[in-house]
Amino acid sequence: MTTAPQPVDQPEPLWRPGPDRVATAQVTRFHARAAAHHGAPAPVPGDPVASYAALHRWSVAEPETFWQAVTEWCDVRFTTPYERVLADAAMPGARWFPGATLNYAEHALRSAEDPARADEPALLHVDETHDPRPVTWAELRRQVGSLAAELRRLGVRPGDRVSGYLPNIPQAVVALLATAAVGGVWTSCAPDFGARSVLDRFQQVEPVVLFTVDGYHYGGKRHERADVVAALRAELPTLRAVVHIPLLGTPAPEGTLEWDALTGADTEPVFEQLPFDHPLWVLYSSGTTGLPKAIVQSQGGILVEHLKQLSLHCDLGPGDRFFWYTSTGWMMWNFLVSGLLVGATVVLYDGSPGHPTTDAQWRVAERTGTTLFGTSAAYVMACRKAGVHPGRDLDLSRVRCVATTGSPLPPDGFRWLHDEVSEDMWIASVSGGTDVCSCFAGAVPTLPVYIGELQAPCLGTDLQAWDAHGKPVVDEVGELVVTNPMPSMPIHFWNDPDGHRYRESYFEMFPGVWRHGDWITLTSRGTVVIHGRSDSTLNRQGVRMGSADIYEAVERLPEIRESLVIGVERPDGGYWMPLFVHLAPGARLDDELLDRIKSTIRRQLSPRHVPDEVIEVPAIPHTLTGKRIEVPVKRLLQGTPLEKAVNPGSVDDAELLGFYERLARERG
Repeated sequence: MTTAPQPVDQPEPLWRPGPDRVATAQVTRFHARAAAHHGAPAPVPGDPVASYAALHRWSVAEPETFWQAVTEWCDVRFTTPYERVLADAAMPGARWFPGATLNYAEHALRSAEDPARADEPALLHVDETHDPRPVTWAELRRQVGSLAAELRRLGVRPGDRVSGYLPNIPQAVVALLATAAVGGVWTSCAPDFGARSVLDRFQQVEPVVLFTVDGYHYGGKRHERADVVAALRAELPTLRAVVHIPLLGTPAPEGTLEWDALTGADTEPVFEQLPFDHPLWVLYSSGTTGLPKAIVQSQGGILVEHLKQLSLHCDLGPGDRFFWYTSTGWMMWNFLVSGLLVGATVVLYDGSPGHPTTDAQWRVAERTGTTLFGTSAAYVMACRKAGVHPGRDLDLSRVRCVATTGSPLPPDGFRWLHDEVSEDMWIASVSGGTDVCSCFAGAVPTLPVYIGELQAPCLGTDLQAWDAHGKPVVDEVGELVVTNPMPSMPIHFWNDPDGHRYRESYFEMFPGVWRHGDWITLTSRGTVVIHGRSDSTLNRQGVRMGSADIYEAVERLPEIRESLVIGVERPDGGYWMPLFVHLAPGARLDDELLDRIKSTIRRQLSPRHVPDEVIEVPAIPHTLTGKRIEVPVKRLLQGTPLEKAVNPGSVDDAELLGFYERLARERG
């Protein structure tokens, strides 16, 4: 198999940070300290690109020294000291900071200990009225202390699972931190998940406490959830207690506890001091082709990884306001809550991303004084198509960074943010995964931004692109691999006692090396390009192509709302590559549009990228966290029955998949 080489050019950056921004960035100051005290190479005067490259090389060549430097820089509180930083670097199974004890929640609430900050907002809660409501550091600490004491009274002990069926509200943050304080293991789903989807997740981990809401508001409508909560209670026999949070104002069902009764005391929190690798939470894969993987990450691993990511890469600290549009069913919610670790105010938006108008998220950023605004690439492109002008119509002067994830940000998204939000805007497209609850590549405040590219691999992450033979490649498409362990890599999967499913997920192709399942290009300039999932790779005549490249080209056309491209190997050795298009209202897939779609792909990509067929569809299927479903659709088109091709509880519209199954039957 060959790869299509990427053009090696020297484009002009879209944006460069000014000298003051480079000088004051935390990563710059960290570099100077690491050079003075830990043997890191000295910064290169006047050349932040060379400085970061040198710092990154050192961070992956000397991981023990690097991570020691991070824990000192971020003032990690080890109640008992560690024996060494990395006792075993083998993957899977790397052993970080053996002997150390600490507590994630204690670090998240440190700002409350400062009398000067106690009355500042730790959280700003915003709903669809866009009216921010603060929760101060002192109040957050008090509620966590009260709830942690009640969890202990209910018999919750270290290692017990505590679950939340909750929207993005302050109560969810309090419940997570109280669970972490007692050493419990947190896990959550958003209330737009149906009962089957939640049970596919929670039944695996057998929670002892369940926090629930009676419903939520979304898109200007009231959505009741009493029936789903009743089903969860009936199907989770390990529950000792259910806590009712009345967002819709309904009384607590019989046999449940009331939130206010559990959080009303003025109780100083007690933080269980736990081993570094003690479980903190369980996250879930999308589970499109089977039960979701129950991914377990550790108190210490998440703590040090998120401190590194938020302070050095996101450049967040006290005085910042951190907003990312997310739900409790997506890892970005956990990452958002970790903004508390660096003393930032966390903005929690519970509502539709585009209600009452498409610019809703920008209005939240304006109303809350957001400094780092995180959203999805899809939202940016929706704003572009809707003709939104945030920089003209709103005061976004405090926003210094717009970050995107969920899918690669297309080049037109970079240009739109630059033109329509601010020309002096740090645009950080980032890429990582639920699997590590962090980023492999993305934001670096001292580096230039190039259109369509992530700024650089993250510190401490030995990110490489490998060909099929396990050889590193530059300026060519390769498999995304990580050759050194990261602290936030899963300690295990739940109910995977021999580690088989864990090894199979990441270490089967290249033993001892994390293979993530994305196609990437590492450029000779040190930037990163994401091409899409490698397990749904398009492969024509030995040339591998990323689906994201085709989406970026096709969805520039105003008639195309969204698209999905699949490559199907035929039993006779042939290859069929259909492009499914969901059209904008009023658009028609006539010969003129069909010709424009094909000519656009041919001109912007190559003749090899042109699909064999363009098919109009009623909608594009997604996971519950909004990602396009490619592999299950491919399986349907290859003739796999629907019940075997996809877990219906993992998709946003299971009935929609019937369209693709019928299409497969028709095409024989």
